[in-house]
Amino acid sequence: MKAPRFTSWFGKLRLLNQPQRLRVLDALHPAAGLEQVIALIGQIREAGRCCPRCSSRCWYRHGHANDLQRFRCRDCGRTFNDLSGTPLARLRLRGKWLDYLQTLLDATSVRRAASRVGVHRNTAFRWRHRFLHWVKLDRPAQLGGIVECDEMFLLESQKGARTLNRPPRKRGGAASKRGISNELDCILIARDRSGATIDAVVGRGALKAAQLEQHLLPKLDRQALLVTDANAAYRSFSRRHGIAHECVNLRAGVRVRHARQSAIHVQNVNGYHSRFRTWLARFNGVASRYLPNYLGWRWAHDGGRITTREQLLRIAVSVIYS
Repeated sequence: MKAPRFTSWFGKLRLLNQPQRLRVLDALHPAAGLEQVIALIGQIREAGRCCPRCSSRCWYRHGHANDLQRFRCRDCGRTFNDLSGTPLARLRLRGKWLDYLQTLLDATSVRRAASRVGVHRNTAFRWRHRFLHWVKLDRPAQLGGIVECDEMFLLESQKGARTLNRPPRKRGGAASKRGISNELDCILIARDRSGATIDAVVGRGALKAAQLEQHLLPKLDRQALLVTDANAAYRSFSRRHGIAHECVNLRAGVRVRHARQSAIHVQNVNGYHSRFRTWLARFNGVASRYLPNYLGWRWAHDGGRITTREQLLRIAVSVIYS
């Protein structure tokens, strides 16, 4: 629109009644959101921008496409933008991303998020797991001091699968076997007294020492004191790797005991289990293959660690090249 025509159009805005003004604001809202998202993406990637093919930092600007600045690598000739190589690449409707990120902060259901943002429920579901793809990797590098570790179990779910490798259950149902069996997903959670937390879906059935070596050992400070329940897997793991270990016998009714001038208990990690179960219940069951995303989502919420849409967007686009 040329300047004289825009000036004439802009001068008539004061003549609009309230419903008409609201319609104009609704029409302009996605455009304002788009500009904000594009500016944030450029700001986040500016310092570490490099070619997704060869990791070269020698590039030059190469026009625009789909509202994003494109770049061309001087070494390999590939063109790319700031979303190339990220889970957000080729996602549309960028003007609605910030509104959708707010629904992630509010932990709303797929259908409610779709209704609030104005997209299809399938789009809302796809966006959820694209935005959470890197969030699940945003974890502390190491746990130290007193580290509480315990496992929790959730019924295996193939929600959303087109074919099942077992008989279907009604409304989630219950396991057909008593106790801990291969029908349950085992989730390992370790948490130190500062609140730093790591977690992993380690497999099905009872916890094994080999799973602790794979998921816990790389994150555990060798000088830390590992506090667990009386599960034999923890005892075997700590002896094999020379890690100081204390346990509490919950089955015998022992909740807290004192040793080495410290309170020995697993109430910190068990409280995290309880909060996770309560929070997860609002989604009416989640598929087992998406559990790592929901663990990362919950960790982002826990303790108010991530409170703004900009922080979530930064995590979603900052870990790009592996």
